[in-house]
Amino acid sequence: MRSPIFSRDRVTVVGVLNATPDSFSDGGRFVVGDRIDLDAVVEEALRMQRAGAHVLDVGGESTRPGAVEVPADIEVARVVPILEALSKACELPLSIDTRKSAVARAALAAGAGIVNDVSGGRFDPALLAIVAEQGAWLVLGHLRGTPATMQDAPQFHDVLGEVAEELAASVARAEAAGVVPAQIVVDPGIGFGKRQQDNLALLANAGWLGERLGKPVLVGPSRKAFLGQLTGDRVDQRDVATAAACAIAVFAGADAIRVHDVGAGVRAARIGAALRGARA
Repeated sequence: MRSPIFSRDRVTVVGVLNATPDSFSDGGRFVVGDRIDLDAVVEEALRMQRAGAHVLDVGGESTRPGAVEVPADIEVARVVPILEALSKACELPLSIDTRKSAVARAALAAGAGIVNDVSGGRFDPALLAIVAEQGAWLVLGHLRGTPATMQDAPQFHDVLGEVAEELAASVARAEAAGVVPAQIVVDPGIGFGKRQQDNLALLANAGWLGERLGKPVLVGPSRKAFLGQLTGDRVDQRDVATAAACAIAVFAGADAIRVHDVGAGVRAARIGAALRGARA
């Protein structure tokens, strides 16, 4: 029997491939206007595969703070050719980073096997039924509001308890829609409507969240603004800080990390997992 994609027996490393002109870190790298550089995408995907990625996550809509919604047809036009090319060129499972049911359906037909919804199924509840219908994996993220509004004065009284409760509600909705319970992963939404102290608390308590919800936990601190606030580094200088945050999150119990620099992420995961295993 094939091992689960997000096995709790390893730290799953998810490589980020943004098919967008405006993502905060690598927007415009593969997509400029209506043109997609498929050769460059495949080359980067193969590099990530060689570096040790377990999953490739393709997104056609930026979800950076302040980002505006992209129409579903544009998102589909960006991601479907990439997923079709990657499904032929790569051996890794493919994920689609989307909040929209129409995009999820098209992406799954094009070769994706995972849907990564930063809204936790709240933006477009029909997405959950499509995931169930296709027998796909589902990553449920935590997000209040939308990317356009999420950083407008976010407030938590008990960030761990509130995020756990809201993710539990997302899990319940997904399971009620027919998603296989063993194929659900939760993501606390680092940088998605969170203050600095919220991001730190969620990373430092990733294991607690996984125990509370009984699901693998994926964290995505890669190159995000809270790291720049801590270090003073520009977005293109944050891979060292990202690796540190990933290692600590894995030590704290995270089951998966989502990163731009896969090689550094793989090394960080090894260190975090080794220290977790050595903890008395």
